[in-house]
Amino acid sequence: MSESRRLGRSVVAVFVGVLVGAALSLGVDEVLHMMGIYPPWGERMSDGLFVLATAYRLVFSVLGCYVIARLAPNRPMAHALVGGAIGLVLSVAGAVATWNLDIGPHWYSVLLAVTALPCAWVGGWLWLNRMKAQPTGRLAT
Repeated sequence: MSESRRLGRSVVAVFVGVLVGAALSLGVDEVLHMMGIYPPWGERMSDGLFVLATAYRLVFSVLGCYVIARLAPNRPMAHALVGGAIGLVLSVAGAVATWNLDIGPHWYSVLLAVTALPCAWVGGWLWLNRMKAQPTGRLAT
């Protein structure tokens, strides 16, 4: 495979995985708002609801990085960690942008940033273990 094609597949893998994690998180947010579990957009949620949001965001982050590793043309763990690094940067940017606003607890944005790379590692690890368990698995290091 040519280097430019491999780079293109790498970019697509990371983009798709980040999109999966973000779309699932925002989709669940919207459903919970529509069901009345979350207050209307723009109103502050209770800390308990932020715990719920954190829980599914962590799961979706792992899933998104699993998708990245699955789609990566080579070095799936490295690709998953790139997804995690993007999540870290976006989480830190979100924390900085909202720090002085009363829209949620500080622990929420800090926790999202702190868990971005561990979630990415778990997603990559899950993919690698799945491939190791399959006798015909494609595992490029």
